[in-house]
Amino acid sequence: MTATSNAAEHNHEQPQIGTPRWIEAEVRRYLCSGDYDSSFAGWPGMTFIDVATKADQRLRTALIEETLRRASGFGCQVALPNDLHAWIRNKLAPMAHGLFGADERSIVLDMLERSVVFLARQNIAAVLMEEQWLSTAWDVANLYLYSLGVSCLSLQARHIVGLSQETTCYVSMSYFHETDPFADFVVHEAAHVFHNCKRTAIGVGGSRRHEYLLNIDYFKRETFAYACEAYSRISLMATGTKDRKEALQRHAEALQPPDDRVDHDEYLDILAEAVRARNGWQRILQRCAPVPGTPIPHISNTL
Repeated sequence: MTATSNAAEHNHEQPQIGTPRWIEAEVRRYLCSGDYDSSFAGWPGMTFIDVATKADQRLRTALIEETLRRASGFGCQVALPNDLHAWIRNKLAPMAHGLFGADERSIVLDMLERSVVFLARQNIAAVLMEEQWLSTAWDVANLYLYSLGVSCLSLQARHIVGLSQETTCYVSMSYFHETDPFADFVVHEAAHVFHNCKRTAIGVGGSRRHEYLLNIDYFKRETFAYACEAYSRISLMATGTKDRKEALQRHAEALQPPDDRVDHDEYLDILAEAVRARNGWQRILQRCAPVPGTPIPHISNTL
């Protein structure tokens, strides 16, 4: 075989950058893994903005089409509350009242009302098109597919029921089928917003040392969210300290958070302090606060 024929065979197997076959290969790579070249090198277009806009549109369109194809014929039979904003506000009010002062609570709750997005057949296409980041859109598509019990886009896709991206909380409709009495992933995802959202973004006072709504130690963000989730449930099912302690004991005897980022002994110790305190929310916050002087890395996409 000659060098020329070798090159021809190679070109046949490896589509040239910018060709329709190469673009389709890039689309398949994104659908199968969520990976893509953020510089969009090789995509056609006159300027970078033109290239990025067209490439982003092509990948999103493919993601929406594939998600809808897999979800066809499947759906959740649970209806959302008639007044969803009021439902969200009532759900998250105890946490906001426990963690924020009287002058900030209403502003925080107004923001949280707009933050929670339940993923359903009626809105999934719009959500995937409007989500700022392509990588997050891919995660959201898998979250939605997983909630329907159908095949995700990849075997490596995370089997999650909620996802926080900056000030948006994407929540699976399987929320309404949850049987764990100590689980509430609306509260869990909302708790993540507090370390994602800058105070100035919603019009409350901030400073260089208090930039985000709450200062949470980077390595205790999941502990904070899980503790808020469990404490919210314990507070609903028990009014007095004795009842809260008994509820915590039942929780401790059941399954712990299935997350290796959470130290289970520390988690239970934090909740034990919270159920004894007058304001358990503040006790959780204190236990998850960063050590003074420690730099706080930031990541906005949190499970």
